[in-house]
Amino acid sequence: MSGKIGVVDLFAGPGGLGEGFAAAGAEDGGSMRIRLSVEMDKYAVRTLRLRAFLRSFEDGFPPEYYEALNSGDSFPEEAMRRLNPDRWALVEEEIRHLKLANGRVFESLAHTLDVLREEYDGNTVLIGGPPCQAYSVVGRARNRGKTDYVAELDERHFLYTEYVEILERLRPAVFVMENVKGLLSSRIDGGRIFGRVLRDLERAGDGYQLVPLAPRSADLFQSDLLRPTKASEFEASDFLVYAEEHGVPQTRHRVIVVGVRRDLLEGNRPALAALELKKASAPSCWSMIGDLPPLRSRLSSDDSTDGWRDRVRGQAARILSDSAVPEDIRDRITELLSQGLGSHQEHVGSDYLGELEVSDPELRAWIRKPDLTRVIHHETRSHIAEDLGRYLFTAVYGERRDWSPRLRDFSELLKPRHENRDRKMFMDRFRVQLAGKPATTVTSHIAKDGHYFIHPDPMQCRAFTVREAARIQTFPDNYVFAGGRTEQYRQIGNAVPPFLARQIAKAICEVLVNCYRTSGAEVERVRHQARCA
Repeated sequence: MSGKIGVVDLFAGPGGLGEGFAAAGAEDGGSMRIRLSVEMDKYAVRTLRLRAFLRSFEDGFPPEYYEALNSGDSFPEEAMRRLNPDRWALVEEEIRHLKLANGRVFESLAHTLDVLREEYDGNTVLIGGPPCQAYSVVGRARNRGKTDYVAELDERHFLYTEYVEILERLRPAVFVMENVKGLLSSRIDGGRIFGRVLRDLERAGDGYQLVPLAPRSADLFQSDLLRPTKASEFEASDFLVYAEEHGVPQTRHRVIVVGVRRDLLEGNRPALAALELKKASAPSCWSMIGDLPPLRSRLSSDDSTDGWRDRVRGQAARILSDSAVPEDIRDRITELLSQGLGSHQEHVGSDYLGELEVSDPELRAWIRKPDLTRVIHHETRSHIAEDLGRYLFTAVYGERRDWSPRLRDFSELLKPRHENRDRKMFMDRFRVQLAGKPATTVTSHIAKDGHYFIHPDPMQCRAFTVREAARIQTFPDNYVFAGGRTEQYRQIGNAVPPFLARQIAKAICEVLVNCYRTSGAEVERVRHQARCA
């Protein structure tokens, strides 16, 4: 082993997986480095390039970056480009703005993949998650409503084959493929596509041993994986990773498949035990966002501080007059009115409130950065007046009941007026994130509206800001996103939590070190025998 690991990041998004792998490499003396990232979204590409540029400074991010952020520049792309144009040019080469599922694109990557394979002598890692719209439960529900939809003709079902083609070309030591839980149940031609995915991954190149990171079977690493194991011998659910069981502050359940090249495991199979993710309790939602400044939401029309106060108080009065609302909810709203409901002045916040309350010191240090004195991307979105009332009711309900109300818990006065409101898939249309529990899954839907991510503090009557969503996804506070708020939300919702990715990366580093150490010892033993013969 050369001591260095080159990482290729496909379908990179804003860099959640890559951030975790880069951080693990930096902590291990620069052993692992992102050498190629491929992404189709132009805003995510800009996010990736800025972050890659900052990581290229071995002694830490340049002070000019923090100076720009602290002075109000929330995405100092041009300032960093001017700081070191040559370095920026190298980053632009490493971060490719390309759409996979196009043979010509694969051809454009082939030479780079060959160079990286030779440069690192096969000691590379391939990471990424093919786009998941065709696999997600919500996406499939939408497709069922289309009379002309044919799953077998939807190319999104087969984007994973691009991943497999690159896997066969690069022949990395290890790969990591991430996708939504719906991949386990998605069907094509009457069969589950996940079985096909596993077979294709297993057979790629010289062959891979597939490994679940958090199997439900307790003895998998102690027995089954001590021998060559086929994908068909695993339960599909073995590949589900429950992020909240590994110190991530949200109930995010994702399919993660890791493969280790079989030739590395000859005599080294016990090394796979390092891949089992360690358990850690999930921080609560409030512990992750409680140090951020309280804000008022904005109004969709005629926004002003006085207008917001009047509308919030008007919605509170409307709820208090509705006898269908439970009495304890109305009592709490009366109490909030006496405490100044509607008095928040600002819709943009930049000043931290004390320390982060998270108990895990690693996560605390991961999120908050001492050189950053200003909160970035903490600006509220706009809501109509009626939604302010629904947000107030939902937040108070969650505070009082310790669960979020479903639409059936809303009075007729509070229910939205749209025609499909009573369909089953809309029963959780308004969801408050409970202060004392991990948040629910941050998805790209947060870009459309904030109804699923209502702030737990009823005094604020609003949805999560971009920074609050990023916190729940465990992006560090110095991680900034290109584009407007909609594009920023979408990037965050599509990402792998970097703090989880870092754990996976550290485990992979340990496996590779153990495999190559054992392989090296075996080579020396054979050479010694040859000299003595």
